[in-house]
Amino acid sequence: MTLSPVTASGPATRARAWALVTASAFAGGLLLGVLTNLGQGWLPGAWNQIANSGAVWSVAAFAAGALLSARKAGLPAAGLPAAAVAGLCAESGLVVGYYGYAEMARDGMGSLFAPLVWLGMAFVAGPLFGVAGSWWRGGAGPRHRVAGLAAFAGVFGTEAIHYAWALHYAPQAWACLAVAVLTALLMGRTLKERVLTLLAAAPFSLLAYLVFYELLLTTLLG
Repeated sequence: MTLSPVTASGPATRARAWALVTASAFAGGLLLGVLTNLGQGWLPGAWNQIANSGAVWSVAAFAAGALLSARKAGLPAAGLPAAAVAGLCAESGLVVGYYGYAEMARDGMGSLFAPLVWLGMAFVAGPLFGVAGSWWRGGAGPRHRVAGLAAFAGVFGTEAIHYAWALHYAPQAWACLAVAVLTALLMGRTLKERVLTLLAAAPFSLLAYLVFYELLLTTLLG
């Protein structure tokens, strides 16, 4: 018995679909990495620090997970693992784009240590925010949407705490806080969802600050 043409082409179609997804996510992250590097010279005042924010880098992974969830009906076996992989590809591409542009178009990226640290972070943050984007866009229920959006808003809250507490940069702290609040208000679907997102984002911001800045970066970068 031979397989029908449709059945036989199934594995090849799935392989092409996943190759397209991962390549698109990586390319999108690569572009955002270059733009965040350029944005440090383009944005005015305190907002120029936003382009140098680790929170902004989460946008690539979150968007990849959200977009993949939006088109999951057209992709075989799409789900949280796929969103995690897309987030990883996007975040990795962003690190490569940022430091690649610094190396080729600026004064060089210096030591490889910092890029490797951020690439390692991408392997953690990419899947997490890819899943968060998938939960927000196509979660199984309101709790998933709130959790995904709170993680996304909360990472900007984490930056606000860092600028206010550790660096004492008040304008940058207010800018990041504004982005966190606007993210919850503009991306929430209902009033209840917006309120719950803000309430959940606050403890997430503090926890992420303690783990990321006080534990990981302090240990790795000093």
